[in-house]
Amino acid sequence: MRVMVIVKATKNSEAGVLPNEEMFAAMGKYNEELVKAGILKFADGLKPSSAGKRIARGAGGKKKIFDGPFIEAKELIAGFWVWEVKSMEEATEWAMRCPDPMPGEDSELEIRPFYEMEDFGDALTPEHRERVERMRAEAGQG
Repeated sequence: MRVMVIVKATKNSEAGVLPNEEMFAAMGKYNEELVKAGILKFADGLKPSSAGKRIARGAGGKKKIFDGPFIEAKELIAGFWVWEVKSMEEATEWAMRCPDPMPGEDSELEIRPFYEMEDFGDALTPEHRERVERMRAEAGQG
């Protein structure tokens, strides 16, 4: 199963405070363990919401663009990993081993499973499945 492990933003991450050398070393070691275990598929950090934009779409389809920063830091994402694991229990075990992503602040990781094609039942016709598989292969996600 694929999961996204989300590092929730904090006051410091939203202020653009960058990790120190110790943090880079600890997280680098952790990421190497994930790679050796064959779990890590992709990971990255995100700039503060002040560098971002939101596009809101109303029920009628009207779109509105908002510039960051956005209000609630605890509702924002500072970084993420995409893992391939056997179960949520395995993902939880790996997340528990993570170095503190926000030293000196309360921090939170959130684990969310991705939908798999099987989850969509009959709505995902063989034609839709083939299209999704072809696009994933072309995007290097095969």
